[in-house]
Amino acid sequence: MLTTDVGRFRLLALAEALSWAGLLTGMFFKYVAVGNDLGVTVFGPVHGLLFVVYVVAALLLHRRLGWTRPTLLLALAASVPPFGTVVFERWATRTGRLAPTPTPDRVNA
Repeated sequence: MLTTDVGRFRLLALAEALSWAGLLTGMFFKYVAVGNDLGVTVFGPVHGLLFVVYVVAALLLHRRLGWTRPTLLLALAASVPPFGTVVFERWATRTGRLAPTPTPDRVNA
């Protein structure tokens, strides 16, 4: 999975979604349950970092896989709502947008 750009992107989409879950859980404990901000303190920066890395990865895959502009915009918009990156990754896999495009030297192989 980690040997290809697509595999790393798929893992990153999942990690970004899980960091959203951690941040939302931390916010629940901070603002609703006990008033302890430890979860937000831990998951806030983690989620922020994974968000930025996901955006950069989407921009790189846009070039490498030849995504159209609407596909790129969907990938970027998916990083905003919780768990949107997983929804985008599943959709992109199902529609072939995460399949590597054949290069001229691989077409006849």
